[in-house]
Amino acid sequence: MAARRKADPAQTRHAVLAVEGWLRDDSRPAPDRTELAVAVRLTARTLAEQAPGASVEVRIPPFVAVQCVAGPRHTRGTPPNVVETDPRTWLLLATGLLAVPDAQSTGALRLSGSRAGEIAAWLPLVSL
Repeated sequence: MAARRKADPAQTRHAVLAVEGWLRDDSRPAPDRTELAVAVRLTARTLAEQAPGASVEVRIPPFVAVQCVAGPRHTRGTPPNVVETDPRTWLLLATGLLAVPDAQSTGALRLSGSRAGEIAAWLPLVSL
């Protein structure tokens, strides 16, 4: 498997700023798929860089899944600690426009496993 490039902080910020209007106002038209994918992938990879490890898998379908948080490594089957959400909720979390407990209480964020909630310690990733 080829190594992934690191998320450049300037590119990540630029990608998030490109979708900021939609994040702040969901009545605005959604960004195009490519813009959304870039913002989601770069912020997820930023999380993986800032919280290195493989104890928690963060899934933002259909764009990306990353492993993060130091601890026991997961290699086969269903990971014991999984975070899953949609792209918009992820970007709201990544920018601090939504908190993990609030997203979880609405069902927009699913946390499974005893360590999944630890990602909150690394959020937000990009300040708006």
